[in-house]
Amino acid sequence: MGVMTIESSGVKKERFTKKGTKKNYKTDTIAKRAIYVYLPSIEEIEKWKNLAEKSGLSISKFVVEHVENSLRQEEDEDIYGSRTRLMKEIRGLKDENIELRKRNEMLERVIEKLDEENKRYRMEPFLNNDFKGIRKYEEGLIKLFKSRTTVKKEDIFELLGVNPMKNVDIAKGITKQLENLERYGLIEDKGRLWKWKPPA
Repeated sequence: MGVMTIESSGVKKERFTKKGTKKNYKTDTIAKRAIYVYLPSIEEIEKWKNLAEKSGLSISKFVVEHVENSLRQEEDEDIYGSRTRLMKEIRGLKDENIELRKRNEMLERVIEKLDEENKRYRMEPFLNNDFKGIRKYEEGLIKLFKSRTTVKKEDIFELLGVNPMKNVDIAKGITKQLENLERYGLIEDKGRLWKWKPPA
């Protein structure tokens, strides 16, 4: 096993006085900044030295530069890895959001369908001329007239959340209820308006 001593660069071993006389200074910082590296073999040491010489660097600078480069790569990998994990989590949340949105849309369609079926069921007594029993009027229709007193005929279906082109039977049932309410004297036809006439 080979041993190599490496010094970090940056400290001069000598300096000059104002008169130009050279004086050598031994400093303990050199010892403090030196480390011993144990390589697997003498051949490995020679290999490093040859590579350093080809690079035009001292063995110390050669090793320091390669170690620093390796450390920077690890730091970059940590940063990149964190960013990759974050992007993966974001994609996962986006996919989860899409699935939740699809599920929400599906549930809304189911609720809408059930609401339509319920309204159609309540309209059945008004659409069946042979129906015998008590007809229950649309609660939303009665509340609408009580709260507004007068309602434009063209706004009736929209205010009740009914599409007359799509929900034909429900629209017919509401129309039949309006006719009955008028016949009973609870609403009055004012041309483009229906006016609520509460019982005395």
